[in-house]
Amino acid sequence: MQTFLELCRDVVGTPHVLTDAAMAPFLTDWRKRFTGSARAVVRPSSTEEVASIVRLCIENHVPVVPQGGNTGLVVGSVPNSRGNAIVLSLARLNRIRHIDAVNHTMTVDAGCILENVQRAAVEAGLLFPLSMASSGTCTIGGNLSTNAGGTAVLRYGNARELCLGLEVVTPQGEILHGLRGLRKDNTGFDLRDLFIGAEGTLGIITAAVLKLFPQPKSRMTAFAGLKTPGDALRLLSIARKHCDAALTGFELMSDYSLHLVTKHFPQLSMPLSLDHRQYVLLELSDSESETHAMTMLERTMGDAIDENIIQDAAVASSVSQSKAMWRLREHISDAQGLEGKNIKHDIAVPTSRIADFIEETDALLQTHFPGCRMVTFGHLGDGSLHYNVSAPEGVQADEFLKRQGEVNRVVHDSVHRFQGAISAEHGIGTLKRGELILYKSNVELKLMQKIKSALDPLNLMNPGKVI
Repeated sequence: MQTFLELCRDVVGTPHVLTDAAMAPFLTDWRKRFTGSARAVVRPSSTEEVASIVRLCIENHVPVVPQGGNTGLVVGSVPNSRGNAIVLSLARLNRIRHIDAVNHTMTVDAGCILENVQRAAVEAGLLFPLSMASSGTCTIGGNLSTNAGGTAVLRYGNARELCLGLEVVTPQGEILHGLRGLRKDNTGFDLRDLFIGAEGTLGIITAAVLKLFPQPKSRMTAFAGLKTPGDALRLLSIARKHCDAALTGFELMSDYSLHLVTKHFPQLSMPLSLDHRQYVLLELSDSESETHAMTMLERTMGDAIDENIIQDAAVASSVSQSKAMWRLREHISDAQGLEGKNIKHDIAVPTSRIADFIEETDALLQTHFPGCRMVTFGHLGDGSLHYNVSAPEGVQADEFLKRQGEVNRVVHDSVHRFQGAISAEHGIGTLKRGELILYKSNVELKLMQKIKSALDPLNLMNPGKVI
């Protein structure tokens, strides 16, 4: 009788069932904080092969851990240490299946790298707006499984808003054929939204229909220095008044965030001096003309200066200058990683309360952990922040990390008081699973458990993650 791994090899081919040392890159999370164990890494090349592997896993009671680019930050795409699961890598499912330029949709495999999807849209004269620092490595399946946000969420929404249909392999090894490019479909429960944000715990996303948009006729980027997050909120209000839907990006960055970038990436130049407490990176994408976009931006910046909101500002005069400004924002996470281990938080609070949250929570952290350094940056327009805490000067990062539970309690309790969420776009994974039960209501948790039990009664889909 054939063994389980021999049966897997029959489905995907011997070279695509990895064991022993070949599994190593798939077993460690992106931040290199945790390394799990697995029976094998299985690399199917089609939805039918994924379904066949899942059916084999059911027959042999083998858990399945789906994995895309393995760029997650909450230990959601690597197996635990038991060694009884397989990692199901979707990297070979990487086809752009179809672009419908009239319907403004693109159908892609889940293993497609986000940057490749963006490029395919541009080649078709269109835009896929989801964008983040990991665009060159993260995959569409992972983006959807965590309902990723990105830097253009203010105008275009999260991954959920950018997806019209899904193809999913269910925990029973069946294929849900939902690749319909419909913007209106009221024919029962919205099954698509069950799988988006579920982190592979309810099924395996194998393909998606994505929304495309017209390419903007012009882009304008500005970099502003301010005193406080409250000033950034005032600037956001002015930008919304003058720019409306053209306002695509509005990123807040603390001074320490950019100090780290200039320290570890000296080749990246700041458009302003580092004398300000807060910075905003603002971008417009206009469908009319460059002149129209510049008029909107000038009105925004002029009003903000008149009201003493902005201390200093720079406007990109070329595409290269705009890209240089965005590189500063995109290198914050890498710079913080080079500086040393840190305690990350991916939180959301109502936009109107974000300045008060930062002020109050910063003060609480300084009371409990004097000298801790705040790397605060994120998508101010939708109220989500990367609210990261680094060790005080002179304190070893490993020693500070021993207090991670205490730091999390201060931050997450504050998030809860401000009626926010402890995860805005990274997901729950393993890292925040224990935190979730502290802040979700019993009703919400029971409903989530019932959905999980109904769809995955054997608990084989990414077990130990989310719930």
